[in-house]
Amino acid sequence: MSAASQAPATLPLKKGIVKQVLSGDSVIIRGQPKNGPPAEKQINFSNVIAPKLARRPANPTDEASKDEPWAWEAREFLRQMIVGEEVYFQCERKPNATRDYGVIFLGKDPNNLTNITELAVSEGLLQVRREGVRSTPELQRLIELEDQAKAQGKGRYGSTSPVARSIVWQIENPRSFVDLQAGKPVRAIIEHVRDGSTVRAFLLPGFQYITLMISGIRCPGFRLDGDGKPDPSVVVPYAEEARFFVESRLLQRDVEIVLESNNNLNFVGTIMFPKGNIAEALLREGFAKCVDWSMAFMKSGVDKLRAAERQAKNNRSRLWKDYQPPTAQFSGKEKDFTGNVVEIHNGDAVSVKMPNGQIKKVFLSSIRPPREPAKVTADGEESKPVLSNKSGRPLFDVAWLFEAREFLRKKLIGKSVKCTLDYVSPARDNFPEKFCYTVSVGGSNVAEALVSKGLATVIRYRQDDDQRSSKYDDLMAAEAQATKQQKGLFAKKDVPVHRINDLTTSPESARIKHQYLPSWQRALRTEAIVEFVASGSRFRLFIPKESCLVTFLLAGITCPRSSRPAIEGKDATVGDPFGDEAYNFVKDRILQRDISVHCDTVDKAGNAVIGWLWLENNVNLSVALVEEGLATVHFTAEKSEHYRALKTAEDQAKAAKKKIWANWVEPVAEEPKAQEADDEVPETFEEKAPPERKMKLEKVVITEVTPELHFFAQSTDSGPKLEKLMSKLRQDFKASPPVPGSFTPKRDDLCAAKFSEDEEWYRAKVIKSDKHQATIKYIDYGNTETVPITRLAYLPPAFTSDSAFAQEYALAWAILPPDEEDKIEAYKTFAHDVLNKTVNLNVEFVNNGVSNATLYDVTSKADLGKGLVQDGFIIVEKRPGRKFAKYVNEYKEAEQQARKSHIGIWKYGDISEDNAVEFG
Repeated sequence: MSAASQAPATLPLKKGIVKQVLSGDSVIIRGQPKNGPPAEKQINFSNVIAPKLARRPANPTDEASKDEPWAWEAREFLRQMIVGEEVYFQCERKPNATRDYGVIFLGKDPNNLTNITELAVSEGLLQVRREGVRSTPELQRLIELEDQAKAQGKGRYGSTSPVARSIVWQIENPRSFVDLQAGKPVRAIIEHVRDGSTVRAFLLPGFQYITLMISGIRCPGFRLDGDGKPDPSVVVPYAEEARFFVESRLLQRDVEIVLESNNNLNFVGTIMFPKGNIAEALLREGFAKCVDWSMAFMKSGVDKLRAAERQAKNNRSRLWKDYQPPTAQFSGKEKDFTGNVVEIHNGDAVSVKMPNGQIKKVFLSSIRPPREPAKVTADGEESKPVLSNKSGRPLFDVAWLFEAREFLRKKLIGKSVKCTLDYVSPARDNFPEKFCYTVSVGGSNVAEALVSKGLATVIRYRQDDDQRSSKYDDLMAAEAQATKQQKGLFAKKDVPVHRINDLTTSPESARIKHQYLPSWQRALRTEAIVEFVASGSRFRLFIPKESCLVTFLLAGITCPRSSRPAIEGKDATVGDPFGDEAYNFVKDRILQRDISVHCDTVDKAGNAVIGWLWLENNVNLSVALVEEGLATVHFTAEKSEHYRALKTAEDQAKAAKKKIWANWVEPVAEEPKAQEADDEVPETFEEKAPPERKMKLEKVVITEVTPELHFFAQSTDSGPKLEKLMSKLRQDFKASPPVPGSFTPKRDDLCAAKFSEDEEWYRAKVIKSDKHQATIKYIDYGNTETVPITRLAYLPPAFTSDSAFAQEYALAWAILPPDEEDKIEAYKTFAHDVLNKTVNLNVEFVNNGVSNATLYDVTSKADLGKGLVQDGFIIVEKRPGRKFAKYVNEYKEAEQQARKSHIGIWKYGDISEDNAVEFG
């Protein structure tokens, strides 16, 4: 007998959508009114009885009821068939009844509908009422179907046993249960929707009944009355709409739940339904907002939730109808820009030099640097934590602050970073407003890297506070990981303590001369960090080896004084011409950089060290300032080994009329006048004679030649001293051999190295290194080599006081040819002419910190560089200025002879013609 039939015409036929199946014979239908909210109606099937489902006990101590046989199958039969489906229904309330009874029809054609009651009876899932009811054609039809189901042994009338559910109404240990699931999806049926972000569900197949809070979001909730039920008199905007949105998609649907954590007895997790993550859908429609506490539990998908929320914000959807972005009033370069980091501030801010030259202080969004813990006052209240104390050195006195600064310094100083504005923190407590950015270098978030090392904490915000980092979830995840691994601020032991000797203060500075200066003078180089730049030649250094702060003055130069602002009641002072330019020149190059110094002496007051400073690229800062025309050579430099380089740099600056030499006029030696010519008018000249080139030949041995035509030379006068030093070094190592692998090399370290060709020990400097090998330069000879670190050893202090015996030079007025093969030939020829030979050397000028020199054969006096030009191996450099015009012209004449003779690089014609315009 078919279950399909036409609806009886005794009652009107209505239309609706099945919201929920309460049992095998009772459902809730949501109507479809034209106006107003949808009305709901509970309909009980007429003339049938369904087995009863187990109910949740009102009190945990009450004994739980159990399903009657076939109750779960009857409910599931209807749920899977009609929940969420559009149906037709007829219902009426019988006399003296409190419920509506009727029948539901499934189908789209009113003339061809499926009677759900008849279908359930025909499957043997419902019992027909036979007694105490009025006989009708509909009742007789149900009796016939029931008898047929009995005859066929269907459902409750068959031999198959029904499902015996063992329902767990309350899980005793929620945390263990979450861990047991291991983040895997669990099949579930949503049984109730409390609000848009809280549901109750059965987990399958164990039938655990749980309350689930959806991870990462929060929807508007309902105000409850005294009985704990939603108060209909209080309307919370979008609360009902959010619940309807979830009910229409999830209620009594098959879903998958990923349990991620618990909140007391409730669970926190993600619900996946056929169309995706319900949390994303709620956020996208503006029914929910992201919450941080539960989002932290999510293993994946956080970025999608944030993206969905951003979409709702941009569309001004529902909860976000009045939303204004925190950076809406900012645009252009102030909002997003790229620049170079020039300074680090207290572990949470950096100064960035923008492309237009402006310096902008940038705070890292949503993080807090290490700071002193709050102190409890006498009345039991906690004082606010601060970043300073009586010593005035928070960088060293606050635990982990120095490590945070160092992490940022090594990662960012001098590097190009991308800054994206997140929010602007308003001014408060006498502090100005702060522009907070997400700063990234090489694609990685700097704040996230800092937090992951445990060197900063993440700021907690109110849930409705939108003033936060755009990568806030990544920061929270990084902090959770650092906490778990007990890194940095989260470590329970090994907290760093920095005992700093501050030699910049008057009582302590007296120790410089007697306690520290002798060892600094003996050292070839001392590594340091520039903490502060006071002027172009005065700095404050931190020397890690001795853990001390010291004031340092550049030796050999006089630098113009820079201007100073008004501070602590003192009037501002105006600087000397080019003083501020010298200050900026130096600050851009050394502030918070790793540098090396050699200390010569102390100033008259004994408060500051005077010496030489080298940048990371081995440029002498005193020479660089003089070369730029920002300083003059001081007479005290005459006794220094750097005097020649300083004087050459000053002569070049004068010739180019740079900066302080812009109006300089070279004095002309006046000839004595005859007495009888006192009244004569002196003769005037249209043009002054060009400055004279100075020749000061030095006999040297060339120990190394590089492919760039640079070479290293030892003075022959220092030969015996070097031999004595090497002999003493090898004797010490023979008497006390070093333990292989005991030395861990770092860049710029001085060490002893065993040369691979003769297995002897030499002084060397580390250029770069890794766990297994290091590239080193033998400082007394200039050659480089890559060796295993087992061939390196600590250099005893007695061998660090002597400067390097090999000095680097470049061949003056020489340029390598463009062709690679020609370059190699020029290098080989030059090395053949000079390597390991004694020649005469004359320094002509200094360029980029490297002395450019000419070389002469000791016997023939021939210019070896000019010889290379004349033989067609190199090209003449075109240098401006009149000082060397005569000699450069001689080189050019030699080059012209080589061209005409078609020798060397000119064999096939003029190689410079390829650079003409017609050749592109």
